[in-house]
Amino acid sequence: MAEESRRQADARRRHELAQASAQAEARAAQTQLDAFVARLGEAGAAPEPLQATLLNGTRVKTPLVGWYLNRARTLAVAPDGRYYQLITTGSALARFTGVTPQPSDPTLVIGRGGRDGETGDLAEFLERAFAEYTSR
Repeated sequence: MAEESRRQADARRRHELAQASAQAEARAAQTQLDAFVARLGEAGAAPEPLQATLLNGTRVKTPLVGWYLNRARTLAVAPDGRYYQLITTGSALARFTGVTPQPSDPTLVIGRGGRDGETGDLAEFLERAFAEYTSR
């Protein structure tokens, strides 16, 4: 097999750097989420049942509990600190059976690159959600 070209090596290195950056960002964001969950626990804010939104806009049940992080209720954190994006695919039966979203890596900027919906720093979303859940 031919030796890796300089162009291929550069592309591989850029990919490795991007992955390392994303992992570092996820660790920093996870630290913020863990602190948020701890603060909510200290404040006595109980988690609520979470619902997901299907791509067609239908809201469906999930087996998860936690706290929503945005007004659209499409991002949430569970009591164990796992981060969920609650927009998912689902069949017509999902209205009756529900869905089980998988956790994803958190980011420090919500909605990065998006042109619709809410965007901003994770810290701002956490402060807004904390104020909402502790004022109930």
